[in-house]
Amino acid sequence: MTTNDAETYEAGDVTLRKVREYVWEVPKEGDMRVPARVLASETLLDQIADDKTLEQLRNSTHLPGVRKYNLCMPDGHQGYGFPVGGVAGIDAEEGCISPGAVGYDINCGVRMMKTNLSYDDVQGREEELVDALFANIPSGLGGGGVVEGDIDTVEAILDRGMEWALEEGWAVEEDLAHCEDEGVRHDSDPAKVSQKAKDRGKNQIGSLGSGNHFLEVQRVTDTYLDVVADAYGLEEDQIVVLIHCGSRGLGHQVCTDYLRDVEKAHAGLLSQLPDKELAAAPAGSQLAEDYYDAMCASINFAWVNRQLIMHRTRQVFEKVFGSDWESLGMDLLYDVAHNIAKKETHTVGVGPEGRPAGGGKAADTEERELYVHRKGATRAFPAGHPEVPGAYLDMGQPIIIPGSMGAGSYVLRGGEESMAETFGSTAHGAGRTMSRTQAKKDYWGGDVQDELEQEHIYVKAQSGATVAEEAPGVYKDVDEVVRVSDALGIGDKVARTYPVCNIKG
Repeated sequence: MTTNDAETYEAGDVTLRKVREYVWEVPKEGDMRVPARVLASETLLDQIADDKTLEQLRNSTHLPGVRKYNLCMPDGHQGYGFPVGGVAGIDAEEGCISPGAVGYDINCGVRMMKTNLSYDDVQGREEELVDALFANIPSGLGGGGVVEGDIDTVEAILDRGMEWALEEGWAVEEDLAHCEDEGVRHDSDPAKVSQKAKDRGKNQIGSLGSGNHFLEVQRVTDTYLDVVADAYGLEEDQIVVLIHCGSRGLGHQVCTDYLRDVEKAHAGLLSQLPDKELAAAPAGSQLAEDYYDAMCASINFAWVNRQLIMHRTRQVFEKVFGSDWESLGMDLLYDVAHNIAKKETHTVGVGPEGRPAGGGKAADTEERELYVHRKGATRAFPAGHPEVPGAYLDMGQPIIIPGSMGAGSYVLRGGEESMAETFGSTAHGAGRTMSRTQAKKDYWGGDVQDELEQEHIYVKAQSGATVAEEAPGVYKDVDEVVRVSDALGIGDKVARTYPVCNIKG
């Protein structure tokens, strides 16, 4: 709870100092290498403080080579070692890379596909559409995908990402142009991915998986920055499709493999950290290089996974609406990752651990290559950044923020303050407020589906337990999360969407 002067916030043994509106800081103390910052309103902070998020954020500042401060986005919640919603810029020469700070679902991310259909075109056909999508988009635990591949196929995907999809006829060139990194990390190395991981991936190419992964048909309800919305091709009442999934069992196995190897090989570093789940490989070590190459390969796998799901979605819409996907305007708006650690160049201070010296003047800063760890956080590069796709260079990178299946989602654009404030990052979704175990105690899947149908939202899933785990009530208020991002200038509101139908594993 906050103190009387509202300039500090007490949460157990963690004290946060208010830097300015929506910015709270845990000052550097003890073995912390940098301060920790939480970007949140007091309403969101009350929820963030309700689990171990703040403790995990503070622990993460012990990692070698962290720069400026580690951050928790407005949707933050407890994760594995490193909080979901966490961001850390770690020096790529003097620091480390942490598999736990990336997460098990490497390149879990979202893509949004536009259509030229209006909500009127879909009304009355929701059940037909959700049934067709559920029947044709592989979902749930275990195997089964759009492509039943062999090891050679998996290795080609790990190596070339979306370039493989283009070569094999699963994508068009415009799909690559509207994907983060154009859908391929060239610094991947399939040889650094274990045979077990490849075996897990070969039968899951083009599948949603389970948990919080989904495909959702949505309608645009509001636009805010009309010039940007127009450049993105979004207008009110338009139907869009949002896909949320990652690298499936392959990425999970890569994380498992390297966490185990790092814990054994770098036990000395691990002993200096307050939580073994933060296990990290020192920059320049063989394991750091190997993990980075394997992570980049997993990133490629996830982009292809979402691309194949999108390809199959196009085919479903063609059958349901009796027209080819090109005529339906089913173009990719953007695909962006939110579980990732990539080498990026950022401006940091030359003071201790990259904190500005002498008041933070330009002369006290330098460009450094960092491993930017985003775990449940989205890249948010502003207009003019060289890595923003050419189509959006003047507007800023699209950001896709899914809410719950009973609330709105958002399209944002990279804000002007993101590079200075958050290593070019913002939130990735609404963020959980309740564990999956508790959700299944508090909600009954069939009741949730019935209640959503009363709101004209049609949900189909492999089990009622999945629906219960993802009930709207287990998530934070996505409107509040986005309001904070917009107010801080790290991700500007462009459009809001609302669910029409949703399929889950």
